Amino acid sequence: MSSREPLTSQQIDEALAELPGWRYEDDALKKTFRCTDFREAISFIVRMAFSAEELNHHPVLHNVYNTVDVVLTTHDAGNKVTDMDIRLARAVEGFAWF
Repeated sequence: MSSREPLTSQQIDEALAELPGWRYEDDALKKTFRCTDFREAISFIVRMAFSAEELNHHPVLHNVYNTVDVVLTTHDAGNKVTDMDIRLARAVEGFAWF
């Protein structure tokens, strides 16, 4: 399977079992991260940018003060969840410090 092909519901459920706090909603993987303050939230976003660039796969981010909402979907796959989204979610979980 290509990393840009949409995953099945079963594949997404299996991946979510290994991704605490992530949810599948509106054809996307989503998670809200709560940081101690704005500076930590921005630091988290900057760190995420490095992983996104390494994978050449970029999230939708929304930040208000200490909260960062992350939305992962693959535009090339009709805005569906693909292996690229799972890979980026795993990368984020690998460095998230809160």
